[in-house]
Amino acid sequence: MDARSQRNLRFFAAILTAGALGGLIFVTAHAGFMPQQILIGIIYGVLISGAIGTFELLASSGPLRDWLGSLPFTASLAIRSAFYAAVIIPVQYFDLGVRIAGLTPDPNQDTWAPIIFSAVFAVALNLLFAITNIIGPRAFLHLITGRYHTPAEESRFVLFVDIAGSTTLAERLGGLGIHRFLDQTFRSLTGPIIDCRGEVLNYVGDEIIVTWSEASGAVDCRPLRCFLAMRDILQKLQGRFEAEFGIAPRIRGSLHFGPVIIGEIGDIKRAIVFNGDVMNTAARLEELSRNVDGGFVASRAAIEQFKTASPVPLHDLGVRDIRGRSGGIAVVGLAAG
Repeated sequence: MDARSQRNLRFFAAILTAGALGGLIFVTAHAGFMPQQILIGIIYGVLISGAIGTFELLASSGPLRDWLGSLPFTASLAIRSAFYAAVIIPVQYFDLGVRIAGLTPDPNQDTWAPIIFSAVFAVALNLLFAITNIIGPRAFLHLITGRYHTPAEESRFVLFVDIAGSTTLAERLGGLGIHRFLDQTFRSLTGPIIDCRGEVLNYVGDEIIVTWSEASGAVDCRPLRCFLAMRDILQKLQGRFEAEFGIAPRIRGSLHFGPVIIGEIGDIKRAIVFNGDVMNTAARLEELSRNVDGGFVASRAAIEQFKTASPVPLHDLGVRDIRGRSGGIAVVGLAAG
């Protein structure tokens, strides 16, 4: 199973579990611990969360994703909530959970309490999706679990990807135009990142930073394959970008590997940040990539961690001096193209 399918399956399993738990909580609070009622509550939870999960999976890919992504946060939230209501009200009103359990609905049973509970629960899930989408699912999970509340050192692959010629593009497209251009470019690069099991660390101006753990990144040259897939997807979308903006994006990149310090930082706005020489060196290598054929530079330290041979030929660039580092660093590059 590919990475994207695994990600969708984990998401769907998580939302079904949340729905079943919500149904269990509601029934236990209203009827006590009665096995038959608990079963009905779980059925309701799975029915509603299953429909919501299906909608969210469609909203994360295809035309629906592009449409919802073009809307303001509140408009997107309202549309999602309207869909949730369209699912919840008929499911509860027609007692589908009771009927699926093989029982006869009680005409005197209050239907508004479960409808209100389901609506509040669904909106809470909606807000959770929105927050997760803003800060990233892994970062959100790490904040919730407190994994990096105490700073930790980890060996990481760090990939910097930069949009070439962004300064000239900004002058040509204007402030609003360059923002739309960068937004659509970064959205286009999401697929390769997911497929290669990368984690978006940050967007910095015209740059995106992607990272992998040592164990994950070493498999099948994932960071390198990610950059190649990014380049391929932008080439495929060249016509669409040229039709809308008059120009297609080109990317440069750099890859480094080594120990980084990961920890939470900030007060009123908490974030998980990466610090250390690896981050600085990767950024300096990205500067170096602007002047080499192929537009990509990787440290030998990163390439030597891969467990399989490179999917494309690499050529030795020797030891290069980089700004802010003494002694230089051994690097390799991609063939031009």
